[in-house]
Amino acid sequence: MSSTTTSAISKTRHEQILDTIDEVTNISASLGIAQLKVENEEINGRTISIKGREVVNFGSCSYLGLEKNPEIVEGVVDAVRKYGSQFSSSRAYASVTLYTEAESLLEEIFERPILLAPTVTLGHLSNIPVLVGDRDAVILDLQVHACVQTAAQLVKARGVHVELIRHNRVDILEERINELKDKYEKIWYMADGVYSMYGDFLPINELYRLLDSYPQFNLYVDDAHGTGWIGNNGVGYVLSQKPFHERLFLVAGLAKSFAACGGVLVFPNERAKNKVRNCGGTFIFSGPIQPPMLGAIVASAKLHLSNNIKFYQNELQKRVDYFVETCKSFNLPLIGESNSPIFFIGVGKPGVGYNMVTRIMNKGFYINLSVFPSVPYKNTGLRIPLTVNHTFEDIYDLLSIIAEQLPFALKDNDSSIEEIKKAFKI
Repeated sequence: MSSTTTSAISKTRHEQILDTIDEVTNISASLGIAQLKVENEEINGRTISIKGREVVNFGSCSYLGLEKNPEIVEGVVDAVRKYGSQFSSSRAYASVTLYTEAESLLEEIFERPILLAPTVTLGHLSNIPVLVGDRDAVILDLQVHACVQTAAQLVKARGVHVELIRHNRVDILEERINELKDKYEKIWYMADGVYSMYGDFLPINELYRLLDSYPQFNLYVDDAHGTGWIGNNGVGYVLSQKPFHERLFLVAGLAKSFAACGGVLVFPNERAKNKVRNCGGTFIFSGPIQPPMLGAIVASAKLHLSNNIKFYQNELQKRVDYFVETCKSFNLPLIGESNSPIFFIGVGKPGVGYNMVTRIMNKGFYINLSVFPSVPYKNTGLRIPLTVNHTFEDIYDLLSIIAEQLPFALKDNDSSIEEIKKAFKI
């Protein structure tokens, strides 16, 4: 090796990306806007205590605010009394009876065969390597959740063709299907039902047209952020719009609106379900969902199967509508407007974002800052999920503070509303 030191060797793109992520995270942590510790001895669902100060929490994805629901809490307590804090066995060997009850209730909700995975991520890690064959091709939406992209890397390592296309561009997707259909057995498109950053939706009607037009085409959807708050019995965004398709593979999430934990793998048939159950790596080698959370799943599923869930869904929708209306009244740069409970107010440069979150925290509100790698470097924004626990006054006060403070943050960072519009192509 030459005398050139290792430190002087140019870094790979992967190393450069890691350095950028590390830098962004360290800045956020040093400013007290990330990697925070919640200090409450008891949490009420609306506020949290950070560094000795009570702030309204606009960082929760518990959209229906069910985490303190008495029936769900009692479900947890009852499960602990009966089964203890854990049942330490792979599901390949044995499962407590709560699993049977939970999966039966979830099959009633989704009206299809399901499997419960400990998390959505572990569900994808079992699903995708089993479902995708070596002679298949995978097309990923550019904004599909990172856990889907991670699982797709496992099949790419086997030599499976994997590619990315621009977000929600069905025209490009159809071009790629036509290009690939004579070369591969199946073509998989993997996307989110509700995207976690901008809260925008999968173009489900157009994708169903492709399912009906191309027999090789399969649709794989992570609807974790859509589960619970929309659809009959909380089936989620996709199934609120369309009936189940024979080539749809759906993953629902229980750690958000459902106020429990786990991922629900929803299959078009028993054969696919059984193959993933028998061959999925995380079903064989990972631990199970533990009894306390199985108790929460059972109780929450019963709530979702009752008419009571409509009350929570309607209350959330009122807040969503009010947020959009108020945001427009303040002329805030709302990106990807939809009727989902996830909102994204663009600020452009990361420095503007750091400045804004600090200002907002000082005014008594906690929100999430979305920076690289969650979004492109110059597409930093304020990610604001709504829950039923937020009052209308909370929403108005937060948005009025953002409208008041944004000009100052832009000035501090030599930026402008025009730069935000240019960055987001508004």
